Formats: sequence, C-alpha cells, structure tokens
Amino acid sequence: MVTTQSKRILEVRNLKKYFPITEGFLKRTVGYVKAVDDMSLHVDEGETVSLVGESGCGKTTFGRSVLQAIKPTAGETLFTQQNGDVVELSSLPYDKLRVVRRDMQMIFQDPYASLNPRMTVLNIISEPLVCHKLMSGRALREYVMELMETVGLDPRHLERYPHAFSGGQRQRIGIARALATKPRFIVCDEAVSALDVSVQAQILNLLMDLQEKLHLSYLFISHDLGVVSHISDRVAVMYVGRVVELAPTEELFDHPLHPYTEALLSAKPVADPRNKTQRIVLEGDVANPADLPSGCPFHPRCMYAQEVCRTVVPEWRELKPGHYVSCHRAQELALVGMGQTREGRGQIAQPDVPAAPANSVQDLPDAVFAEGLRDQPALADTIPVEKPQQQDQGQEGSQP
Repeated sequence: MVTTQSKRILEVRNLKKYFPITEGFLKRTVGYVKAVDDMSLHVDEGETVSLVGESGCGKTTFGRSVLQAIKPTAGETLFTQQNGDVVELSSLPYDKLRVVRRDMQMIFQDPYASLNPRMTVLNIISEPLVCHKLMSGRALREYVMELMETVGLDPRHLERYPHAFSGGQRQRIGIARALATKPRFIVCDEAVSALDVSVQAQILNLLMDLQEKLHLSYLFISHDLGVVSHISDRVAVMYVGRVVELAPTEELFDHPLHPYTEALLSAKPVADPRNKTQRIVLEGDVANPADLPSGCPFHPRCMYAQEVCRTVVPEWRELKPGHYVSCHRAQELALVGMGQTREGRGQIAQPDVPAAPANSVQDLPDAVFAEGLRDQPALADTIPVEKPQQQDQGQEGSQP
C-alpha cells in the first residue's frame, strides 16, 4: 500500500494513441480511431492504481502504451529508475529502453494464449533473464525454482509444458515470468478475469503479498468492480479513451461524482437482501472513438445531460482532495454510491433544512409506530360483514 512518504514511480502526461483509418488502393488515411485521447495519470511507489471501464474503452491500449509495447502518438511517460533518475520513455532509443524495461513488466489477461505451448516452464520463466543476459547456467535454474516457490508452484514441475497446468497455475507461471527481472512496476491487464472466482481470490492475495514483500507498484486493468475494490488504492474510470473520474477507492465507491461512474457501480450486485438497489441501464451505444460527439463524450447516454454538456467539453478539475472529475454538473448532482438506495438519485443537492415536527406517521420511530399498531383493531374487524339469516329449525335441510 502507498504511504505518505511514497515517491512517484510513473507519471503519464497527455498520452494519446491514435490508430489510422485507411481506405483505397493507396491506403489513404481518412481518419483516426482515438483509442487513448489525452490521458494523464500517475502511480506512486507501492501503490495500486486501477483502471476500469467498459470493454473497448482503451484500457489495454493505455497499459501497452505506457510500457512502450506500442508507440504512443503523443504525450510523455516519465519513469523513475532505481537510482532516482527520471527518464521519458517514448523518446528513449531502443538500446536504452531495453535496459529500462527490466523495471517494467506485464501480466497478460489470457493465461492460455500468453504462454508458448512449445516451451517448458523453465524456458518460459527464464526467457526475460536470457534476453537481458542477466543469468545463465545452474544459477538460472536455481533462481527459476525459487520464483516458482514464490508464486506457489512446485519446483519439481520445472520441465513440464503449459498444457499440464490448470488456468490458475498458468497465471502463476505468467506472474513468475513477470517477476524474473525484479521489476518495480507491473501492468496487470485483466490478470484474473479468465479465472474461476476461487482462483481469482488466490491470485489477488498472491499479488498483494508480492507487492508488500517486493515493494511493487501496479497498474491494475479490470472491469470487475469487486476485484478493484479489494486491491486498489486509487481508481480511474475510463470512457472512450479518456479518464472521467479519479479518486481514492473508498471515496469513489461511496461518493461518485460522474454519472458514468454511478452507472458502473449500480451494475455490481450487493450481497445484502435488504438492500434493494436499482440497476441503471444506459441507453444508446458507446461513443465511436473515430467520431466522438461534440461536448462531453458521455452526453448521448447521460440522463442528466443539459445543453452545455452537448456543446462544451468539461474541464478536468479537483472537487475534493484527490478526487478529480470531468463533468459540468458534478457539484449539482447528488449521485449514489455502491450499495446505497437509489431514492432521490440524480437530484440537485440541497442544503440541510430543519426537520418537520414529529407529528406525522413518517416521523415516528419504528418502535413507536409498531406499538401504536398493536393497540388498533385488526383490519378484518373494522369491515362490516352482513351475516346470513338463520333458517327455522323446521325448514332445516329443505331445498330453497
């Protein structure tokens, strides 16, 4: 977990990644898909920052752009090395970037597709060490066995192939490979989404234990809010290539300021039968990153949108300490957080007013109200019922 003395290990400034749209025989560029559009974010040492949003909003593209696995179109990515030097990754030549990449690794989403089926566990985990020429021979084998023990794998399975392992074990192999070069920063791209719930808990606890033991920093990409609430220090909500809200985890889950965040939180079920939450179903389609609407990109799906939302792009501003949002009406709306009732959702926040006199039924405490009900006659006793006339005994049993 991050502390007050933590230093900034990663800072991303105005990052953009545009993919060209081409057509015709000459592949002429006719537009761009704005997968990541002017994003800024930072991660402190020992901190876990989660990136959440709908599928296709650009989360994975952002993570790969940070690691320079794909070249960003514009922006700066500042990384603090172990000696304290700050380097801008996108401008580094390949040989120097290769050295810096020892401190930055990635855990991929699919544990089945991210492992080479023709390589043994020994070759998979040792590949980063061989590529960077950090270790060889017997020392390499012993170090790989140590990594396998660290992630909860049996070192005796060193010569096995990926098909001999379960999904959770394969993900542990991927984690061991990411830890091989002793990195300080790891991008976890949907690291547990392909696993069963019970295995997810094991992998999450493993990541948290490794973070505390090895002083790691995580950029955790996910769409599972339950996982995010468990592992994160701060959460960034992403929509169509942009961050629309950023806040500490508890603050964002309890007091969202953006309507899109509120809709995401309403989709997470709450394990309390007494809490009857109401799902917010967003109408319309996700904005096209190749043809974004004017003003706020979320306004076609927002139930609170006004004319200013359709014409003016909202500013990125800090409304509470550490709580940033990009919404024109963030200070007006009283949005509802995780597990809260949805009565009055979206209403304009009103100042406190004096309570009404306690002479109505709504103002009576539940115990007093129940006590009063016990003194009242039952509902069936208050309804007049017409009793049928009794027949004479001599006519008893006769036909009408």
